[in-house]
Amino acid sequence: QVQVVESGGGLVQAGESLNLSCAVTGRMNAINTVSWFRQAPGKQRQFVADITADGDTHSADSVKGRFTISRVNAKNTVYLQLNSLRPEDTAVYYCNAEIHFEGDYEDVEYDSWGQGTQVTVSS
Repeated sequence: QVQVVESGGGLVQAGESLNLSCAVTGRMNAINTVSWFRQAPGKQRQFVADITADGDTHSADSVKGRFTISRVNAKNTVYLQLNSLRPEDTAVYYCNAEIHFEGDYEDVEYDSWGQGTQVTVSS
């Protein structure tokens, strides 16, 4: 069983920064791509950024130049640095990890989600 735990959210003013963490623990052989999504009240969950096992990154146009995703494989942790925050960045931020597990008879890959961390940006 794998657990994905986000942390680092909070209440900040516009222009300030936060650093979110996504820690993955449990039985697994590898973590492939890890993605951050966010969901504002009354809106659909949207993609923010992702990072592959090799360190390739992608991000949504709305956060390019402001948010940076990184990972420390030795710690099974992915970070999302949020700079120049805006009120429209207010949302619950979720982490999704693609887990690779080598079973006795077959390999399994599945997605595991965290419970989310709240980011609130005041104007």
